[in-house]
Amino acid sequence: MKKFLKSLKGWILNIITIFFLSSLIVVLLYRIVPVKIVPIMVYRLKMPKHDWEPIKNISPNVYYSAMASEDPNFLKHHGFDFDAIKKAYDESKKYKKQLRGGSGISQQCAKNLFLLPVRSWVRKVFETYFTVMIEAFWNKKRIMEVYLNIIEMGDGIYGIEAAAQNYYRKPASRLSLAEASMIVACFPNPRKFTPQRHPGWINAKQNMVMTFAGWMPRQNWDK
Repeated sequence: MKKFLKSLKGWILNIITIFFLSSLIVVLLYRIVPVKIVPIMVYRLKMPKHDWEPIKNISPNVYYSAMASEDPNFLKHHGFDFDAIKKAYDESKKYKKQLRGGSGISQQCAKNLFLLPVRSWVRKVFETYFTVMIEAFWNKKRIMEVYLNIIEMGDGIYGIEAAAQNYYRKPASRLSLAEASMIVACFPNPRKFTPQRHPGWINAKQNMVMTFAGWMPRQNWDK
């Protein structure tokens, strides 16, 4: 029995070591390599519309809108906005359902880059692990760049360039604040709501995003 437990311990340590080293290699690789495919694209079983664009080719209106809507403290925290997480938890406990997500941009980037869209505590553990990894080895510019290029923005539409072309027939570099905020306002259910198909309250959310986007601290991504 002791021999078996010792052998089992060795196997577990080997698996953990292999997982850590392989995930580290992938994280370091994605620090410089454009991401062409993510698990959710395979999961949806639909040919994706996806065009990678470096952040220099993406209008600032897009990432200021994303921060205003999804993660106002993105530039300040290290992957986790604990105040937002606590607020989301308190609301879900009070109303017996989840009214808003507590995940920031780094967490969403890690989730979309490495994991399937299946809700579970196991996935949350891996999401936390990969969030720590990308925060440790990437800068905020790279996290934002990957996030905007892989996030689902419609049925079969991934990334802001594909969304801009599909909804507004223009490149992401030319999106106005109104257009960028409308795309962002359709989160977190972009397969149901789009800039062309949405209920009235999306317009109210768009206006709110536009307002807060104007308050976001201006970021020099070249620093």
